[in-house]
Amino acid sequence: MAGNAWINGYLEAILDSGAAAITAEDGTPQRWTVPPEELEEGVVGGSGAVVHFNPTRYFVEEVVTGVDETDLHRTWIKVVATRNTRQRTSRLENMCWRIWHLARRKKQLEWENYQRVTGRRLEREQGRRDVTDDMSEDLSEGEKMDPASEIAPPEAKPLKSVSDSPIWTDDNMGKKLYIVLISLHGLVRGENMELGRDSDTGGQVKYVVELARALAMMRGVYRVDLLTRQISSPEVDWSYGEPTEMLSPGTDDDSGDGSGESAGAYIVRIPFGPRDKYLRKELLWPHLQEFVDGALAHILNMARVLGEQIGGGAAIWPYVVHGHYADAGNAAALLSGALSVPMVLTGHSLGRNKLEQLLKPGRQSEEDINTTYKIMRRIEGEELSLDAAELVITSTKQEIEEQWGLYDGFDVKLEKVFRARSRRRVSCHGRYMPRMAVIPPGMDFSNVVIVQEDEGEGEITIGGPVPPIWAEVNRFLTNPHKPMILALSRPDPKKNITTLLRAFGECRPLRELANMTLVMGNRDDIDEMSGGNASVLTTVLKLIDKYDLYGQVSYPKHHKQSDVPEIYRLAAKTKGVFINPALVEPFGLTLIEAAAHGLPMVATQNGGPVDIHRALNNGLLVDPHDQKAIADALLKLVADKNLWAECRKNGWKNINLFSWPEHCRTYLTRIAACRMRHPQWQVDTPLDNAGPVNDDSFGDSLNDFQESSLRLSLDGDKISLNAANDPDLDDDSEIQSQVKKILTKLRRSAGDSGGSAGDVNAGGGGRQLLLRRRRRLFVIALDSYDDEGKPEKKMVQTIQEVFKAVRLDSQLARISGFALATAMPISEILELLKKGKIRAAEFDAIICSSGSEVYYPGSSIGGGDGVELRPDPDYAAHIDYRWERQGARRTTGKLMAATTAETEEDAASSGPYCVAFTVKNPSSQAIKVDELRKKIRLRGLRCHLMYCRNCTKLQVIPLLASRSQVMRYLFVRWGVNVANMILIMGEKGDTDQEGMIPGTHRTILIPGVVEKGSEALLRSTGSYQREDIVPGGGPAAAVTANGARAEDILAAMRALSKHGK
Repeated sequence: MAGNAWINGYLEAILDSGAAAITAEDGTPQRWTVPPEELEEGVVGGSGAVVHFNPTRYFVEEVVTGVDETDLHRTWIKVVATRNTRQRTSRLENMCWRIWHLARRKKQLEWENYQRVTGRRLEREQGRRDVTDDMSEDLSEGEKMDPASEIAPPEAKPLKSVSDSPIWTDDNMGKKLYIVLISLHGLVRGENMELGRDSDTGGQVKYVVELARALAMMRGVYRVDLLTRQISSPEVDWSYGEPTEMLSPGTDDDSGDGSGESAGAYIVRIPFGPRDKYLRKELLWPHLQEFVDGALAHILNMARVLGEQIGGGAAIWPYVVHGHYADAGNAAALLSGALSVPMVLTGHSLGRNKLEQLLKPGRQSEEDINTTYKIMRRIEGEELSLDAAELVITSTKQEIEEQWGLYDGFDVKLEKVFRARSRRRVSCHGRYMPRMAVIPPGMDFSNVVIVQEDEGEGEITIGGPVPPIWAEVNRFLTNPHKPMILALSRPDPKKNITTLLRAFGECRPLRELANMTLVMGNRDDIDEMSGGNASVLTTVLKLIDKYDLYGQVSYPKHHKQSDVPEIYRLAAKTKGVFINPALVEPFGLTLIEAAAHGLPMVATQNGGPVDIHRALNNGLLVDPHDQKAIADALLKLVADKNLWAECRKNGWKNINLFSWPEHCRTYLTRIAACRMRHPQWQVDTPLDNAGPVNDDSFGDSLNDFQESSLRLSLDGDKISLNAANDPDLDDDSEIQSQVKKILTKLRRSAGDSGGSAGDVNAGGGGRQLLLRRRRRLFVIALDSYDDEGKPEKKMVQTIQEVFKAVRLDSQLARISGFALATAMPISEILELLKKGKIRAAEFDAIICSSGSEVYYPGSSIGGGDGVELRPDPDYAAHIDYRWERQGARRTTGKLMAATTAETEEDAASSGPYCVAFTVKNPSSQAIKVDELRKKIRLRGLRCHLMYCRNCTKLQVIPLLASRSQVMRYLFVRWGVNVANMILIMGEKGDTDQEGMIPGTHRTILIPGVVEKGSEALLRSTGSYQREDIVPGGGPAAAVTANGARAEDILAAMRALSKHGK
């Protein structure tokens, strides 16, 4: 423990260097954190959290971290007791008081962090106990676990990365796979990538673009779509607003038979969020569902087009949907659920790991971090991704245990148990953990050529004159022929560039032997850069001056992406070394690039470089906080020519392990082992027999017409409904004939199918035919219940007013249909409609039990008005994925019984895909949805939970079921585009209400209809907020002026139609 003499010395030093740095302008303690736009992904700790060296900060850190608060308080008392009129003593008193409070705050944050970590460990252990108890009747002795065991002991071996499936070979060339990749944030384009422009446009952008290109070149892969955000903003280049961009032609383009018309790799940009703004990733969350709906429309269209080209008319569904990072993973989970295709996830960097590292220094509270980084929404996005993912791809083994092991939805031990039981065909009672696979990123070696020289050493050469970038680098150096120590990264504090420069400056032998080149992105004016980057660059310049490194350190201002290989080549030509000193490096792609160009490496021992070093054996690993270790490793590699040559050769010998073909071969092998599924409709059901898909179908004729129009619009103006009389089409008799045929069907169908919304004569199977034809679908989702959970009279009255509002506009009535979506079972819905004298046939679809059942007018169940209803059997098969009713029922019942809330199972409201519980005292005692979901995940179950009917019911439904996902199902199954749906709801509702609002559909909110909702039981303190889910304002939503009057509802409809979306 430091004594008072030390404290006094530190405080005097702080005064000498300027005490103002310890407080912000508003007087609050300064935490010295890196700005959010500069702290991209990964971790920050130690010196990485200090944006530039400052003696004041140094001494304050010493006081806060190394002095007991009682000693600090004693010093403050002494200063007060000896106060005199001197200004210095007064300043010392004030400063001592502020530092004391800073130290106390730091201890408080450390204690809160300790409690949080301990709580998580205990919850995980309890989850394991419950899993063991539930499966104990058929567990083998080898599967039984010690409930008190640690999460993942250090000596535990990580999961194997070798698949049991046959390796992907050219024998698969007969397959025609369609693969969808998603990467949402940053600026994504195929050429002249602006890597380093901001923290969102980094290595992930380069990785996904190169992955798309490489996959498209593999035998058996027909098309790869990389979906990202369309950005039409003056802040960025116009190319980011282009809807599509070809990355590479397909391997089938050379066949000459036209089958490769749509083959290849493409960037497809989907508009979502503000059309004229470039948003950082933390602000994209409320707009994700808008992307999902737009992407779904693209995929459905592409599945049909590919089916016509290579599928013999049958739709070609995506082989997998692969999300990259938390935002795209969340979107991929919703897309794969709507399409019923497998999902793959790559996290790139993880929110829980980042949260742990930001909390560790004790400078920020969890609330502060969440406000800045939307970290809780990001973590929930990653948890949702784990719920849906068949496969999670990681770069390193460390990422599996030390990062994914922090999540509720993944437990290394339980994953092994579930996998072993599955292999023995023993039930896991609905429990599931996604498979993890280590697949290092690939690299394009096409521009790298190794030429053997006479002396037997290889030199990388790319023919042509001396590259201009060499002159740009060498202009800083007095003797450019000395070995070059090369570092290439953004000027981000976590990249640890300043520690590297100090190590170089303080090691005289290294300075005499070598030069250093720091390629730190692109810059024009440091003063115009954001805070973190500017601080790092300023510190670099100061350190160069401090150690008098002029002529020995190069720091070029600009470079293009195409210059990077030339920079590697220059360093290799001087027999230099590449170094990555990052505090933690998730993978380390630059290390592979450097090895491919013949550069030995020195790299951080934290993260991915450990695996790279194990594979390549081409350098040394160091502690990034140890300046002397960094300098010694660099000096050893540069000075020992034999070691340098050996490392160079080892890198070249093993570099093929990281080639793109090898990566893609492993990737395809892994996803081939996933549980393959895709939409399979039961064509023999009355629903499809009633409305068959054939050439005489009105709906499909209209689709054909729209598709023809779309194709023509690519080359010219889109044709109109009167195109048959257009003289410009006279030369194309086939198109003219098709248009006339469609128009004839339109006229012929006008009398038969022009039934207005709510036409009760269109019962039976014809209702599905009408659903296919709907150009507008009004989805009524009113959650108006009394204190006992019974539907209020206002619900029926509002439904009637909605019908009346649509019928007031005859044109709207002809093209519109209705769907009803509630938490009630079908029996209660029919009883409610009967009391309100509303026929079930007024609706094209009735969505029951929070989206776990879908009914159509047809047959089987009496609707009470002469029209019968039948459940959609395809929907039941669709949501059956990962659903095990008894496991969900038993586990949820136990968890609810463990609380003080009084609950009991409600058999009347339950069904095959819904487990309902009655909650008798919900307001104060019931566990919140997010806490209950967490406990469910810790026990390996995947399902949706929601409180409904004014907090009186808890419903557990399948993972793929929800009221919002039913809307997408209707799009996939019947072709009713989500963008043509209008959702009508109250301002309050069940806990799933806020998840229904975002998307491409439009929403009408009717105030006063729902007085009491269930939102109070949605989330606990510290969770993500409503604004992280629901976008604020915009033309997609309207509020009626005077409640539920038909005229006001119609006015809101017209306002939405006027603004469009």
